[in-house]
Amino acid sequence: MHSLSLEAQPRPRTTSTASVVTGEALDLISDSPSSLVWRLTFTASILGFLFGYDTGYISSVLVSIGSDLGNAALTIKQSEYISSATSFGALITSFLAGLLVDLIGRKYTVIICDLLFIIGVSLQFTAHSVFQMIIGRLIMGFGIGIGSLAAPLYISELSPGKFRGRLVTMNCLAITGGQLIAYSIGAIMSNWHNGWRYIVLISLIPCLIQLWSIFSLPDTPRYLIMKQRYDDAFKVLKKIYPLASDSLLNANIDELQLMNKVWLDDDTLIYKIKSTFNELFKIPSNRRSLIIACGLQATQQFIGFNALMYFSSSIFQMVGFENSTFVSCFIAGTNFIVTILAIFIIDSVGRRKMLLYSMPALCLSQIVCAISFNSLNSSNEDIWKYILLISLMSFVAFYSIGLGNIPWQQSELFTQKLRGVGSSLSTATNWFGSMIISFCFLSLMESISPSLTFLFFAFNTLISFIFIYFTYPELTGLQLEQVQDLLKNGFNVAESMAIYDEYRQIH
Repeated sequence: MHSLSLEAQPRPRTTSTASVVTGEALDLISDSPSSLVWRLTFTASILGFLFGYDTGYISSVLVSIGSDLGNAALTIKQSEYISSATSFGALITSFLAGLLVDLIGRKYTVIICDLLFIIGVSLQFTAHSVFQMIIGRLIMGFGIGIGSLAAPLYISELSPGKFRGRLVTMNCLAITGGQLIAYSIGAIMSNWHNGWRYIVLISLIPCLIQLWSIFSLPDTPRYLIMKQRYDDAFKVLKKIYPLASDSLLNANIDELQLMNKVWLDDDTLIYKIKSTFNELFKIPSNRRSLIIACGLQATQQFIGFNALMYFSSSIFQMVGFENSTFVSCFIAGTNFIVTILAIFIIDSVGRRKMLLYSMPALCLSQIVCAISFNSLNSSNEDIWKYILLISLMSFVAFYSIGLGNIPWQQSELFTQKLRGVGSSLSTATNWFGSMIISFCFLSLMESISPSLTFLFFAFNTLISFIFIYFTYPELTGLQLEQVQDLLKNGFNVAESMAIYDEYRQIH
């Protein structure tokens, strides 16, 4: 065990606990992320790219698949089954992902994701029936469900605290980049003979790049310390903080070991699972973390964004745009560009403010969408068609700046012992919402009308805004080990803002 050097400890802030002082000291000497952190962020974010590419390509595939999977074009229900199969697969594995990352590590979990993705893509590329297509997307969903938890967790645990927000948002940028590229490729290839098959097959390229790259990367220091691999943890920390002294790094390892003491050597798997869930649901601070994480992920889905991304080509085809897949590129392009903006401002504006500033405008955009849909049969149909396009782009922009990335900062809400399982439950909430919305969206549009469907999404945004206002504290600048201390006696929104103001003065 490393000895804790007292001279390595800076004076603790009055608003934090002494248990995280070396983490703050390491942040102060870090001017930029190290080369290892950038490499890891890029490699792990390929999972985000695959997630986004899947969301994007299915939009063009559904309108170009024709009768290739049977004797007739796809019905609405078949389209919903195909699109929702990935979300259902992701829902299943997201429950297991937390246990997996704790058992075998963040690195090897990513490798499993890639293998599942390869199998899923192969089944879709060779599909000649709706059933095989659904199974392929289901297996792909298994990989995406695990990866949607593993990638931001991997990045979050390896990143210095002062850069954590923007680096995790890089994974969200990869998601939006995957969507944009999928829409662009779909616009080019959707009219080719069997073009949709090659749109699917192209997704193997980033998958294979990640599988090759990941073997040269380490696991996170917190995971290595949890497994009592202290020398390995020291080597990784030295690469993350190359300017830090050995005594400060050793002190940081001792603090992380003390704060993140997880299991005794003779603890059984059953005991570990039971103890984890007891602490997650019975300790108030942990329960508040779970409420926030699951609430944010539910909000991200039930305001309707993923339904738009899955079916944007179908929507634009429905309202009369000739090249609906090309028009969808405006949606994906807006998502990508605004996410770039989010990367630059998330750690300066703060997570809470970004949500509270963006959500009212998001709600207003959804209301304009509803009005536009309702006016498409008027004498000014062509004008309202373009107003709808602009309002949908506005919807996407205000989503991307806040809800598109902040819920994926979920791992910072949980202690090391609960980070895997807590993130699993919140990720599962996201995929449950995605499955429900993608399974019902086209049917809702047909049964209650597009206008009422988007009014329903606007109502969900309003309710979510109220939830976030009263429960989500500002976590920007906090060390991972500080969050639980903040949530011990309530959600402490006002206290979190005071801590954030002090953090901004220091940095």
